[in-house]
Amino acid sequence: MTLLVTIFAAVISTIFWYKSEDRDNLKISTLVFMYWGASLMWSVDAVFEYMELGEEFFRPMPMEMLNDFFLGLSVVALGLVIWMVVLLVKDPKGVIRKKLIK
Repeated sequence: MTLLVTIFAAVISTIFWYKSEDRDNLKISTLVFMYWGASLMWSVDAVFEYMELGEEFFRPMPMEMLNDFFLGLSVVALGLVIWMVVLLVKDPKGVIRKKLIK
């Protein structure tokens, strides 16, 4: 479930990156790389878990699925927070700089 959540986040952020005219100023590529990296990490984790559990891997308990879902949402939220911090630090449009100078 964590893998699915991060893959959906990666695909959605990639679509936004592709469609956005202002992709460089908004640093959307940072978000895209974080989510695709997380998806790759969860893919490797799924492969190793499948090697360990075998066919039991495809029959998770509902509580495990719920925990994995919340973990996936946490990863997506953390990625958004990191992206916002990067965006605020880089301040591509100079909004924060103008506010601090006033």
